[in-house]
Amino acid sequence: MSAVSDRLPTFPWDKLEPYKKTAAAHPDGIVDLSVGTPVDPVPELVQKALIDAADSPGYPTVWGTPALRDAITGWVGRRLGARGVTHKHVLPIVGSKELVAWLPTQLGLGPGDRVAYPRLAYPTYEVGARLARAEYEAYDDPTELDPEGLKLLWLNSPSNPTGKVLPKQELTRIVAWAREHGVLIFSDECYLELGWEADPVSVLHPDVNGGSYEGIVAVHSLSKRSNLAGYRAAFLAGDPAVLGPLLEIRKHGGMMTPAPTQAAVVAALGDDSHVREQRQRYAARRTALRAALEKHGFRIEHSEASLYLWATRDESCWDTVAHLAGLGILVAPGDFYGPAGEKFVRVALTATDERVRAAAQRL
Repeated sequence: MSAVSDRLPTFPWDKLEPYKKTAAAHPDGIVDLSVGTPVDPVPELVQKALIDAADSPGYPTVWGTPALRDAITGWVGRRLGARGVTHKHVLPIVGSKELVAWLPTQLGLGPGDRVAYPRLAYPTYEVGARLARAEYEAYDDPTELDPEGLKLLWLNSPSNPTGKVLPKQELTRIVAWAREHGVLIFSDECYLELGWEADPVSVLHPDVNGGSYEGIVAVHSLSKRSNLAGYRAAFLAGDPAVLGPLLEIRKHGGMMTPAPTQAAVVAALGDDSHVREQRQRYAARRTALRAALEKHGFRIEHSEASLYLWATRDESCWDTVAHLAGLGILVAPGDFYGPAGEKFVRVALTATDERVRAAAQRL
């Protein structure tokens, strides 16, 4: 076991524990803006669908029910502008993190193969490469990478942690470059429905991919847009030549979305009203936190989408974490997402209205 665990870095959130204790000691309690876990209720229609499917004694299928595949294909067409998407173009997954962590292994990557991801990025992209013993590197512009041996290119728009959005023309340029060099793109689009000052575009849009899904797969999650982090509900959409083999591998691995969750996803993807309501909640929290942080002396960069504010006081991120912990506010240090984040903190919008008001007042 140690041979596997030794490949991995220290779990980043463990480093935050002392600061969490400091914040929790605040007389009015902690305001936890660190992890970004949803706190609002699961929509009632989704809860009902889950309950109605509770009597599910048999094994679910890895590919999901036909109703689930219909719901996914319908949503990517309606919401993302994707065209010609069939059941062969989609694959349910057990939350997006397991996919990110195990994708290089499931693709058969190993020593000598390279995985690339943004300079500031979700740390699990690197973890996935480490688990597969593949090489890994961060980029500013992926088209400046050496394509030799580059087997997997992660895109992330809107970005976690920065909230930066890749414009349509940029995505189009990157997709064309990757295809020219035979590089597989996986585009993490889990925050796509949370654009504020930008309208995020999917790699599945025909203006980006020219009407072909060759060499591209999009990753989507219901954790944030529908408050389903506890359900582990996500899916892939894109190239059938990639998803077909992944389906077979995942069948052998027993990577099945539970049947009640599948039913809940069908309900969630078929309803847009709860997404609009959740957006309004996050928009109000974002406005309050942004104003309070800026008055407190922070500068906010990017943050045009997603569930985070990327904030700096031009000091060590750990000094900022300590300062805010003293106010009872816990945030994520920017260096969790790469050395380029060493002077930033990531401030999540995922706290109740009451806790956000408390944070704003303390700031």
